[in-house]
Amino acid sequence: MLAMNKNKVVLASFCILAGAVMFTACKDKRSTGLEYARNMYDPIALNPDQPVSTTNDYLKSFKGQTAQTPPANTTPVGFDRYDDYPNTKEGYEAAGANLVNPLPATAANLESGKHYFKVFCSPCHGEQGDGQGHLVKIEKFNGVPSYHGDAASSRGGLMKDLTAGKIYHTIEYGLNNMGSHASQLSPEERWKVVMYVQQLQKIQ
Repeated sequence: MLAMNKNKVVLASFCILAGAVMFTACKDKRSTGLEYARNMYDPIALNPDQPVSTTNDYLKSFKGQTAQTPPANTTPVGFDRYDDYPNTKEGYEAAGANLVNPLPATAANLESGKHYFKVFCSPCHGEQGDGQGHLVKIEKFNGVPSYHGDAASSRGGLMKDLTAGKIYHTIEYGLNNMGSHASQLSPEERWKVVMYVQQLQKIQ
C-alpha cells in the first residue's frame, strides 16, 4: 500500500513538472523555453566581423575591429605562396622555366585531372582540348585556342609546346577572356589539370 502511494506521488510530481515545463515553453512563441548548457552554443570567441567594444586592455588593441590583418611575413595554414611568379610576362616565362609538376603521373591523378578539366575547362576549351567547347558554339565567341595541332598561344609559341609551369600560371591568373581559376581549384587540383592538359597536347 505504501509503495503504491509512493508511486502515485512520483507520477503526480512528474506530471506536474512536465506540465509546468510545457506551459513555460508555450506561453511566448518567441521563447526557446528552458535552456540547458547555454555556453555550448553561445560562442566564447569573438565573431570575426563584429565590432569590439570593451574595456579589456588586450581587446583595446583591436581598435574596434575583430578581424585583423595578419602579421607581416606570415602564411595561412594550407596556403601556397606564389609570389615568385607575378601576373606578368616575366612571371609567366619564369614559371614556364622553373615550375615542374610535383605530382606523380599516375592513372588516378590523370583521371582526377580529366574530371576537373571537364568541369572547369571544357565548356570553352572542349573535352578534347580543341577549343570547341559548347560555350564557344552557343555564344559564338572566337579566340579559344586548341591544345594540339598548330594553334598559337597569344603569348608566343604553340599551345602544344606549353610547359607545365606556363599552364599552371595561366590557371592561377587567367589570360585574355579566361578568368583566374585559383579560387575554384586548389594547387593540387590545378596540377592535376595541368597533367591532363599535357595529355591533350599529344593529340595529333
